[in-house]
Amino acid sequence: MYPQSVKLICECFIKPSNIEGNKAVLHRTPWDLCMLNGHYIQKGLLFRKHPLSDDQENSIQGFLDRLKNSLSITLAHFYPLAGRLATQTTDDPHSYVVYIDCGNSPGARFVHSRLNLTVSDILSPPYVPSVVEHFFDHYKAVNHDGHSLSLLTVQVTELSDGIFIGFSANHCVADGTSYWQFINTLSEVFQENIGNEAIQISRPPVQGCWFPDAYGPFYNLPFTHHDQFIDRYEGPELKERIFHFSFAALARIKAKANDLCKDRGITVSSLQALSALIWRCVTRVRGLQQNDISIFRTSVNIRSRLNPPLPQNYFGNCIQSVGAVTTASELLENDLGWAAAQLTEAIAKHDDKAVREALMKWLQNPVIYQFKQIVRPGLVMFGSSPRFDMYGNEFGLGKAVAVLSGHDNKFDGKGTLYPGKQGGGSIDVDLCLIPHTMSALERDQELLDALNFS
Repeated sequence: MYPQSVKLICECFIKPSNIEGNKAVLHRTPWDLCMLNGHYIQKGLLFRKHPLSDDQENSIQGFLDRLKNSLSITLAHFYPLAGRLATQTTDDPHSYVVYIDCGNSPGARFVHSRLNLTVSDILSPPYVPSVVEHFFDHYKAVNHDGHSLSLLTVQVTELSDGIFIGFSANHCVADGTSYWQFINTLSEVFQENIGNEAIQISRPPVQGCWFPDAYGPFYNLPFTHHDQFIDRYEGPELKERIFHFSFAALARIKAKANDLCKDRGITVSSLQALSALIWRCVTRVRGLQQNDISIFRTSVNIRSRLNPPLPQNYFGNCIQSVGAVTTASELLENDLGWAAAQLTEAIAKHDDKAVREALMKWLQNPVIYQFKQIVRPGLVMFGSSPRFDMYGNEFGLGKAVAVLSGHDNKFDGKGTLYPGKQGGGSIDVDLCLIPHTMSALERDQELLDALNFS
C-alpha cells in the first residue's frame, strides 16, 4: 500500500534576489482571470539519485541550498511568481479587480519532503500511483487560493534512490509556455550558479500584460464575492496511464491520416493525427449512443496567431481552447483522416480574427471556467505540449527518467502531452479515464496497432 502523503522535512519561502519587481502591482488579462477557478499547473521531473550517493545527507543539503539560491536568482526575472493574488472592491461605483501584489508576499514556497519508495515503485505500475499527487504542493487548490497560498512552490521529494522536483504554479500567472520557460531558466541558472548572482539568462521573460485595443490595464469583474465563481470540482475515480508513442509509430499514424486526407487538400501533423486517433479510440470504448455529442479540444498558443504577434517569451497566459464537435456515430463511421481533418481545420482557422472575437465575447460576458460546465461524457481534451523542453532540465542530476503531473485539472477524458522520454520526436500521452473505460481502451485494437508499431 502506498502512503497517503509524503513526510515533510522542512519548508521556507524564497524571495527574488533583486528587489526591483517586488513592489509591482500587476493586473491580469482575461486569459489569466478566466483561470481563477482552475487548478495550479503541477508538473515535475523524476531523477535517479546516483550523482548524490556519496555522503548522502551533505550532498542532499548542498543540492537543496544551491537550488534555493538558484530559485532566488531566477525569481528576479520571473518576479510575478513570488507575489500573491489580491482583490480590490468598491460598492459605488461597483468594482471587483483581481491582480498580483508583489510587495505583500513572503515569496515563493520551497518544500523538502521524503518518501520511502524507489523510482521503480513509481514507474513500474501500469497506472501512475496516486502518491505522485503528493509530490506537489497545493493539492486540490484552485488558483483563487493564491490570495493566501504561494503562487509558486518548488517541492523536492527524496525517494530511496531518486529525487522528484515538483513545480506548482498558479495558472492565473502563467500558461504552459511561460511555466516551462521558468523551469528551463531555473535549470540554466542552477548549472551556472557558482556563487555568482549576476547570471545572464538566455531567454529573459517579457513582462507586462497584453490588452486588446481600448481595454485594460485592469478588468472589473461582475462579482461581489468569490463564492459567486468558485466551485471546487470533485470528479469520479480515475485511472491514469501514460501511453508511449515512438517516432516510428507517430510517422505511421501521420502517414495513414495524410493518405486518407489526400483528396481533401489537407496536410495533417503528427500531433493532429495522434489527437484524432485518441479521440476516436476513447469515443469508441465509451460506448456512447449514436447521437451523443463527441468533442475534442486542445489548448493552442496564440502568441504567434495575433497580428502583430506577441513575443514567444511573453510571460503570462496566452492560450485559447479550440477543437471539433460531432456525434459519436459520425466520428466512428468516418475514418482517421476525417477526424484528423476536423482538428486540422479547426486549429488552422484560429487566426487573429478568431482570437480577438473570442476575447471580445469574453469581455462582453466574463466567464470564470467551471469544471462542471466543461466536463461531459463525450469530451476528450488535451493540455500541455510535446514541444516544451522538459527533459533538458537536469539540475546537476543528469536527464530525468520521467515527467509526471499532480492533481491539476484532471477529469475523465483529460490528456496531458509530454515529449517522449525516448526522445527523437516520440510523444507520451498521460491519459485519465474512469476505470472501466480505461480497461476497454487497453483492449482497443486501433490503439494497440498504433502502440505496437516500431
